Amino acid sequence: MPMAFSPGLLVVAGSFAAFRLLNRGLERLVPPPPSARRNRWKWRNIWTSLAHSVLSGGGALAGFYLHPELSKDLVGTHPPGAHSLVAVSVGYFLEDFVDMLCNQKLHQSWELLFHHSVVIVCFGIAVLLHQYVGFALVALLVEINSIFLHLRQILLMANLVHTTCYRLNSIVNLGTYVVFRIATLAWMTRWLFLNRQNVPPATYAVGTVGMAIMTPMNIILFYRLLRSDFLKSSRDVQREKEK
Repeated sequence: MPMAFSPGLLVVAGSFAAFRLLNRGLERLVPPPPSARRNRWKWRNIWTSLAHSVLSGGGALAGFYLHPELSKDLVGTHPPGAHSLVAVSVGYFLEDFVDMLCNQKLHQSWELLFHHSVVIVCFGIAVLLHQYVGFALVALLVEINSIFLHLRQILLMANLVHTTCYRLNSIVNLGTYVVFRIATLAWMTRWLFLNRQNVPPATYAVGTVGMAIMTPMNIILFYRLLRSDFLKSSRDVQREKEK
């Protein structure tokens, strides 16, 4: 029986290695501007995260477009590509966890480390059991918003905070945050509640705890973004860039 799990675990391992290699080569592919050179690690980390968000968010959207039946069965049957996409994301979150642990102080990264731990456990269940892949794919729709979150960080580090591009990205970021992050998590919480009789108690408990953790974290982050991009002084924005 354990051998049945090996394909998914191989994808996870391959994804971890691929994102690690991408991270190490990104400084040559996208050289940091002068304003970001004192924090080269963060520059590479954000670009790696952006690559994952484009891949996973775009892949999840394409998955539901090409296989609309997925939305009717989030527990059982799923196309092989959906399972692989979730496994790739597990590999990325493991890589990012290790990257932050090695390069950032714990008091600066504990929130993201905690977030990644929850995602790795929840997605890991889907990869190992070949169940709830559709539900995990819904969760990956959140990455569509993450594209603009990462672009925001890149623009901040490049000292482009006073540009039209940054302003436009801020507006799109908040819009996609509401649609693809807050609304998606609310829908997932509702689905778990309505389907609690069809989900094993242990899996239901993991999912419920995951939603209970993610929802307040994302509401707090939304408030921080709103305050930073629309209510904060230029001095505060500069301080955020230098973190």
